This record gives sequence, C-alpha cells and structure tokens, in this order.
Amino acid sequence: MPMSRLGFHHPLKRWAVLGGLVMAVGGTGLAAATVQEGEELIGTVAPGWEPVEWVNSQPLTLDQLRGKVVLVRWWTGPECAYCAASAPNLNALHERYQAKGLVVVGFYHHKSPTPLTRRHVEQLMNGYRFKFPVAIDPEWRTLKRWWLDGRERAWTSVSFLIDQEGVIRHIHPGGSYTDDDMTTLTSLIEEFLAKR
Repeated sequence: MPMSRLGFHHPLKRWAVLGGLVMAVGGTGLAAATVQEGEELIGTVAPGWEPVEWVNSQPLTLDQLRGKVVLVRWWTGPECAYCAASAPNLNALHERYQAKGLVVVGFYHHKSPTPLTRRHVEQLMNGYRFKFPVAIDPEWRTLKRWWLDGRERAWTSVSFLIDQEGVIRHIHPGGSYTDDDMTTLTSLIEEFLAKR
C-alpha cells in the first residue's frame, strides 16, 4: 500500500493491532510503539546519501560533516501538516546551535501530484523560512536506504540526530515535534556539542 499524503503508511492490519494496544493499555500503546520505532538503528553509523540537488548550500556529504552534530529531517510540502508544524522548531534549532556546531539538514521527499522541480522546493522552503541546507531526495532514494527499505514504518517525516563520529544517536520517527520531543532533542544536542 503506498504512503498516504499525511505522511504515514497505514496497512489495516497494523492499525487494528495498534488500536487494540491503545484500547488495552488506556491510550499509551500507540505512543510506546511510536517511540520505539527505529530503535534498531540507534548506535549504527549513518549511511551516506545519494548525490542530490542542494538548495541553500553547496553539496554536502556526511564525511564533510564529521566533527559536527547533524540533525537530518525528511519533510514534504503543505499536504503534510506535521512538516509544517515542525518547521518552526527546525528553524529554532538551526538558529540556536548553528554557531556551536550543529548542522540541520532537510531532505525534501516529494509527495505532491505536481511535478518535482527545484522551484517548487524553493517556494516551500521560503514558506517554511528554512535557512539551513536542504537536499532534494528524488524518488526517496536516501529515505528508502536510511529508513524505509525492508521495513514497515508509520512515518516518512523522520529525523535522525547524528553525533560527531557519524553515529545515529536519536531518531524521531515522524509527526510533529511535541514539547517533550523538543526537550529531548535539545538536551541531546547540547550533550553532544559539549563533547567537541
């Protein structure tokens, strides 16, 4: 079943199981399932990304970013309310920690029925006021390698926090950032930046 426009994959069986968990444990099952999604990737070296088109930046590689703390976030257009809701948080993290060694990298994965063009991505970036580097991920090649290939995932708007050695230290598996998510992200960013 294809990814929905809301940014998640929802086979009926999966939702039936998760719905049963939520009802069985008074509403906490879904949160617990979501928090744990992707935990098998924590502590592994982040793979490189495909050669892509970059906006707001010269082309970047993970090797070039060694020694920096990197927050990678896949996002898409206005059909994803979660991406729009998370944009101010990404901008705030970029502004607050860029000079201290954090690099926020946005990866645009196209879901719109309109053709994918650089101009379309630039217009969306301007609407979100992104000043950090953004890569265009055609056909979701990098997203598939990092997150989707061989796995059933609830979200495509995933975030990865990578330490100075290129190791994945935290994953936000999708949706918008809650206050708790931002507290966790900020704490981890500060912890890793202190190790410089």
